[in-house]
Amino acid sequence: MDYSAQLGEEKIGKLLVKFSVPAIIGMLVNALYNIMDRIFVGRGVGSLALSGIAITFPISLAMMAFGMLIGIGATSLISIRLGQKKKDEAELIVGNSFVLLVGISIILSALTYIFMDYLLILLGASQEVLPYARDFMSVLLWGAVFQAIGFGMNNFIRAEGNPRIAMLTMILAAVLNMVLNPIFIFGLHLGIKGSALATVLAQMISSIWVLSYFMGKSALLKLRVKNLRIDPTIVKDIIAIGLSPFSMQIVASFVTVLLNKTLSYYGGDLAIAALGIINGIIMLIFMPVFGINQGSQPIIGYNFGAQKYERVKRALKLSIIAATVITTLGFLVTEIFPASLMALFSKDDVELTRIGVQGLKIFLIMLPIIGFQVATVNYFQATGKPKKSLFLSLSRQLIFLIPFIYILPKFFGLTGVWLAGPAADLLSSLVTALLLFKDLRTLDRSNDQGSLA
Repeated sequence: MDYSAQLGEEKIGKLLVKFSVPAIIGMLVNALYNIMDRIFVGRGVGSLALSGIAITFPISLAMMAFGMLIGIGATSLISIRLGQKKKDEAELIVGNSFVLLVGISIILSALTYIFMDYLLILLGASQEVLPYARDFMSVLLWGAVFQAIGFGMNNFIRAEGNPRIAMLTMILAAVLNMVLNPIFIFGLHLGIKGSALATVLAQMISSIWVLSYFMGKSALLKLRVKNLRIDPTIVKDIIAIGLSPFSMQIVASFVTVLLNKTLSYYGGDLAIAALGIINGIIMLIFMPVFGINQGSQPIIGYNFGAQKYERVKRALKLSIIAATVITTLGFLVTEIFPASLMALFSKDDVELTRIGVQGLKIFLIMLPIIGFQVATVNYFQATGKPKKSLFLSLSRQLIFLIPFIYILPKFFGLTGVWLAGPAADLLSSLVTALLLFKDLRTLDRSNDQGSLA
C-alpha cells in the first residue's frame, strides 16, 4: 500500500498511532532541547541571561509564525491534493513553499538585525538584560533560513505519509543542540552566544537533511527546479489556510511582549525570567499535543478531500481524547511538583523560584481543557476552513487574554497577571465547543447527501 493510499483505507486508530507517535517523539525531543537550553543558560550564565532569552522569545515566535504560515498552510493543501490524486499539483505546492520559506526568512532576518537594539528595548529589555538579549539574537538570526526550511518542509514529509523521517528530522536537530550546548557554554565558555550557536548549527544540519530527502529517491513528492517559481493562486491558497496558525503565533508574540512588560512592572526582571521558564515547561507539555495534530492533519485532510467524512470524525475524536489526556497529565505534574520544576533552572535563586512556583500553579490551572481547543483548531485547518480556525486561534489571546492582562493586575497585582491565562483558556474553549458542534452537524448532513453542503 503506497504512503498516501493508506490514509484513506487503514483503521483510523492505527493510522493516528502510526503518524502521531513519531511526531510526538520528535516534538518531545524538540521541547526537551528547549528546556535544556534554558537549564544550561540558567546554570552556566545566570538568571539575567534567562531574562534575555525570554525577551527575545517574541521575535522567535514571529519568525516561526511565518514558517507556520507557509509550512502548515501548504501541508493542508498537499494532503487534500493527494486525497484528490493530484500529485503534480502537490509538487508544485512544495516548490512554491520552498521559495517562500527562504525568501521570507532572509528578509525578516535582515530587518531584525538592522533594528535589533530598538526592538529589544521595545520588547522590554532593561539595561541589565539588553546585552544578553543582543548577544543571543545576533547569533540566532544566522540560522533563521535553516529553521524555516527544516521546520516548514518537515511538515510536507509527514503529509506525504512518511512520519518516521519527519520524526528523525526533529530528533537530529534536538540531539545536536543538546550535545553542543554544554560544549559551547561550559567547555568553550562562550556564554549565551554559545547556546545560540548550538541552535544555529543544529538547524543548519536539519535543513540539509530535509532537502536531501526531497531530492532523493524515497520521497513521494520531489523538490523540482521547474516548480521553484511563484504561482499567485497557490500562494493565495497557502496563505488562506496558513493564516490561522500564523495569526495565532503573531498574536502570541504580541501577548508575550505585553506579558513581559506587565511582569516587569509588577515583578521585575526575575518575573520575566520566570515566564521564560514557564514557557519552556508549557512547550514540553504541548509538544506532544502538537505531535498529535501533526499526525492527524494528513489523515483528516486526505479523508476530507476524498469525502470520507466518518473517517474525518473518527480522527478528530481520537485526537481530542489523546490531547486531553496529555494536557491533564501536564496539569497534575505542574500542580504537584512546581518547586522541583523551577529548581532545575536555577537552584540558588530563591526569589526566582518563589515567583516561578506561583506563576506555574496559577497560569496552567486550566490545562485539562486546552487539549480539546488545540485539536479542534487543527481540525478546521486540516479541512481547509481558514476563517473558523483563524477566529478560534485568535479568540484565546486577542479577544480574551489581552483584556485580562490589562484588567486583572490592577486588582490582584502580579497574581492578576498569572490569572489572565486560565480565564482566557476557559472562555475560548467554550467558544470552540460551540463552533465545533455546528460544524459537525454540517458534516453529518454532507455525509448523508454524499457531498458537501
